[in-house]
Amino acid sequence: MSYTLIIQPEAELDIQDAFEWYEAQSLGLGSEFIRAVDTGLSNIGRNPLAYPVIYKQVRQILIRRFPYRILYVFDQNQNLITAIACFHSKRNPKSWKDRL
Repeated sequence: MSYTLIIQPEAELDIQDAFEWYEAQSLGLGSEFIRAVDTGLSNIGRNPLAYPVIYKQVRQILIRRFPYRILYVFDQNQNLITAIACFHSKRNPKSWKDRL
C-alpha cells in the first residue's frame, strides 16, 4: 500500500538542527544522521503500524545509531503519515505535545 508522508516544518527544523550539531562534531557525521533519519522514514512508510503508540495517536521509531526518535501520526482513513518531531531521547517529552 502507498502512503503519503508529510514532514511538519517543526520536524524539519529538528532534523536540520541535529544535522548541524553532528556535522560540527565531526565532518560527515551530520550526513550519517540524515541517512539514518531517511531510513527511519522509509521504514515508517513501509509499515506505519509497526511502531508503538506512545501518546494518544502518536507513534515513535528510534533512529539507529543516534539517540533520536521520529514521532509521527498515522491516519489510516487517508493513508497519511505526518512526522511531527525528531527529538533527542533526553529532551523533555512534554515539549513535543504542543505540536499535536
